[in-house]
Amino acid sequence: MTKRLLIVAHAPSDNTLALRAAVERGARSETGVEVRVLAPLQAGPDDVLAAQAIILGTTENLGYMSGALKDFFDRSYNPLLEKTQGLPSALYIRAGSDGTGTRRGVETILTGLRWRAVQEPLLCKGPWQEAFVQQCEELGAAMAAGLAAGIF
Repeated sequence: MTKRLLIVAHAPSDNTLALRAAVERGARSETGVEVRVLAPLQAGPDDVLAAQAIILGTTENLGYMSGALKDFFDRSYNPLLEKTQGLPSALYIRAGSDGTGTRRGVETILTGLRWRAVQEPLLCKGPWQEAFVQQCEELGAAMAAGLAAGIF
């Protein structure tokens, strides 16, 4: 059975597009894992139900997640509530400041859904650094490898 990894990431700028592309590139480096990448406004509950793991990406907007990711959760939360408990998840945040409010907001929703964080959130914070791209690629590769190996 093919395992599916869903990436739902808000990417409103060239830099955030580079991060999302890096996550996807890392995820596609693993064989036996089907990778689907969607913007939050295009993703919905059916996409999550078809996946065995998810990576979420957001910008820090006024100390919170992007409105687009919040919209995804608003539309998906109730339909997923009793159906996706234990879903392996990971999060990356492109934060201009410290990202703590954004992280807290997303983690509160993930706790309610009872999704399982399989690694610490990746906070790409402060001024842009090229190292963020490599870190995001590693995040995608690690999620896909864990999924392919049946670790989660």
